[in-house]
Amino acid sequence: MKVNLKCFSSLAGTGCCDHKTETTYNVNKGETVDDLIQQAGVDRSKIKIAFANHRNAGFDTVLAEGDRVGLSPAAGGM
Repeated sequence: MKVNLKCFSSLAGTGCCDHKTETTYNVNKGETVDDLIQQAGVDRSKIKIAFANHRNAGFDTVLAEGDRVGLSPAAGGM
C-alpha cells in the first residue's frame, strides 16, 4: 500500500520527508504510523504530534492505502 508522508519544522529536510511535498512510502497491510516513522528514519523522540488524513493520530494508528501522514515536532508553546 502507498501512503504519503509530510514532515514539518525541524523534521523537514532530513532526507526522508519534507514540508513542501509529500514523500510516498510503501507499507504493508496492518502497519502503523510508528512503522512508517521507523521506515522513514525519523527520530520518534523528536515527534510531538502525528496526523493521519488531517486528524490527530496515535503512533499505533493502522494505516490504509492512500493515507496522508504528517509529523510535527514540539514548537512554540507545545
